[in-house]
Amino acid sequence: MKISIITITYNSAKTLPRALESVRSQTYGDIEHIIVDGASTDGTVEIIKNYSKGPSDKVPSTKEVRWVSEPDGGIYDALNKGIRMATGDVIGFLHSDDVLYSPDSIGQIAAAFESSKADVVYGDLQYCNGDKVTRRWRSNAFKPSSLKFGWMPPHPTLYVRREVYEQVGEYDSWFRISADYDMVLRIFTAGYKTHYIPQVLVSMETGGASNRDAKARLSKTQEDYFVLKKNHVGAGLLTVACKQLRKIRQFLRKS
Repeated sequence: MKISIITITYNSAKTLPRALESVRSQTYGDIEHIIVDGASTDGTVEIIKNYSKGPSDKVPSTKEVRWVSEPDGGIYDALNKGIRMATGDVIGFLHSDDVLYSPDSIGQIAAAFESSKADVVYGDLQYCNGDKVTRRWRSNAFKPSSLKFGWMPPHPTLYVRREVYEQVGEYDSWFRISADYDMVLRIFTAGYKTHYIPQVLVSMETGGASNRDAKARLSKTQEDYFVLKKNHVGAGLLTVACKQLRKIRQFLRKS
């Protein structure tokens, strides 16, 4: 099983090396790493060029690196570009300031697809500030009824068979913050077989576009509401409120 990992970058020189190294260190060999850069000017492209020079004693020959650097229309436009470039059986994402939790993370994901015959596999996520764990997003096995109570899996841990994206379509770039939530609802309301791995798969730095400030959080809330209405899921603002309340539990799970 070939797994495509898509990394979106823009002026990510400070954080990108850790993300790349976490892919390079994976024990699972059949990985295609696609890097979509938005025409960075801070040295990111040079880092990508060095990373993609070819296999070495640390990079098994079954790991393939493909990349492009050009202006795009934002993160979701770049994600769609990466999906179109991908040739793997399964597609997932690793943001430029995130890392795969362990060298066995992709191996665990591949094994779960093989054993469960699922269309969608996901796991847990931890947020970090440097070396300190600040929050843990522990998911659980999917139940259709849970969507109306604001449940969603951690998007950075979501790995999906290629044919699912071919059927549900691309990320809706009309949304600036919540297109990942929209995609999750489109996938999880379509009846695909899912499998949950009760392990941390990705370590994510705190922050992000939806948490920069009060204005961003308000925009996120508004977009989440429109996403729910678009997908005919839940009870509008009540579901949005449930989704926010779930974060309180995450802050209590730091170990």
